[in-house]
Amino acid sequence: MRIASTAARYLLGLMFTVFGLNGFLNFMHQPPPANPLAIQFFVAISSSHFAAFFFAVQLIGGLLLLSGRFVPLALTLLAAALYNILAFHLTLAPASIPPALVACVLWVLVFLQYRRSFKDILSAKLATEM
Repeated sequence: MRIASTAARYLLGLMFTVFGLNGFLNFMHQPPPANPLAIQFFVAISSSHFAAFFFAVQLIGGLLLLSGRFVPLALTLLAAALYNILAFHLTLAPASIPPALVACVLWVLVFLQYRRSFKDILSAKLATEM
């Protein structure tokens, strides 16, 4: 399981690093989406500069995964990005959802190795130092 998790960490890190860089450098051109609402969504996030923030989070999370440092932080950042990616594909572009699902599976494989880092995140009481 450790080998699969490490491979998933590198694949996920590479995926988010490449797509994060693509958001800034635009080296992989994509055809416009068929759904007019998706086009309006892209225009809105581009003109409001939300896209730059979103791609920066992807790039930082991907680089952290590739470096192997601060992996729980990277998983937290990328969980938010993956939520937005899944929400977009489920609502505005359902035909192109398989890559998003692959990224989610990779995220879960990495999370399983680092789940101990998240054990207190939903605890009802704060852990206090003595």
